[in-house]
Amino acid sequence: MSRRLRPFAAVVAAALLAACSSGSSTSPTTAAGPGTTAAPATTGGDTVATDAVTTTMASDTTAPAPSAPVYPLTGLPITDEAASLRPALVVKIDNNAAARPQSGLNEADIVFEEIVEVQTRFAAVFQSQTADPVGPIRSGRTQDIMLLGSLNHPLFMWSGGNANVTRAIEGSDFVNLSAQRSNVYAGAGFFRSNDRKSPHNLYASTSAAWTLAPEGAEAPPQQFNYLAPGTAATGAPASGVDLDMFGLAVGWRYDPASGLYLRTSDGKPHNDVLSGQVSTNNVIVMVVDYQPSAADGRSPEAQTIGSGEVYVYTGGTVVHGTWTRGDRLAAVAMTDDAGNVIRLTPGRTFIELAKPATFQTFG
Repeated sequence: MSRRLRPFAAVVAAALLAACSSGSSTSPTTAAGPGTTAAPATTGGDTVATDAVTTTMASDTTAPAPSAPVYPLTGLPITDEAASLRPALVVKIDNNAAARPQSGLNEADIVFEEIVEVQTRFAAVFQSQTADPVGPIRSGRTQDIMLLGSLNHPLFMWSGGNANVTRAIEGSDFVNLSAQRSNVYAGAGFFRSNDRKSPHNLYASTSAAWTLAPEGAEAPPQQFNYLAPGTAATGAPASGVDLDMFGLAVGWRYDPASGLYLRTSDGKPHNDVLSGQVSTNNVIVMVVDYQPSAADGRSPEAQTIGSGEVYVYTGGTVVHGTWTRGDRLAAVAMTDDAGNVIRLTPGRTFIELAKPATFQTFG
């Protein structure tokens, strides 16, 4: 499933040229497999090795071989070789009402929505596309360290945090692109906009951020399994899902014309400055427990190591199953109720880290 990648530093010049214009998202053509009731997680099977981590996936002897090299975080065919080689860049994006509309959510390959002290915040993962500007950018959390380790030493762009969180992130394997570091602030293109109030007005540039990647930085490994083009959806029909994310009403509805799920917040379209209504090819609802962070007892921390229920919405269907993750360097493995690997539509993916009994599927 993975392929050997040349170090990013060897192609950084080409990557910067490619970053001057964002790639467009590709509409989905496929969806993922069946399931209706919960089943225990499975282990063992195919092992995907990279230079940094080894990820164990569930067994799947019928996995389709890709017809051409693909971007690791979308499964889409590579159209820009330099972009495909650059490291993952995680940007912590504000989701306070005063921060909307944001910039760059539709350019991210993967977006995690995390519950924080007040509603939610996004961890947007960029690799195949750029967002210039991106933001508003806010502080990190210890749950980011546990959640994002499978991305192979990602660049981590954030506004800074309290002393305990800062020490934790500085001691992690992330490349620390904090706005509180003077040598990073200018290099990553951080700036304050004058169209909204602080702290909801800090922005930066993904193109500039990638110039700060350390020598030898490499692309992330593939995070999900994907269906081959033309494969029909086999899950239960479902038009979308509504979630209560700690008081924020989040809705996703499937649009057959575009093949995308469209997002609402508190009943209104959730828009992005750069590209209109926030959308995605896949919505994953990972049911997780939240515990107080050891760094700050007021801060909830999603427990993303272990296993739990998962609902995967793709191509107008839903698949119920189990997510499993052995450690922080492993990607999430997802199996349906029959023990089969759950496959996504190639494209962008939005992951909701939801508490139990806080969401409803719509048929």
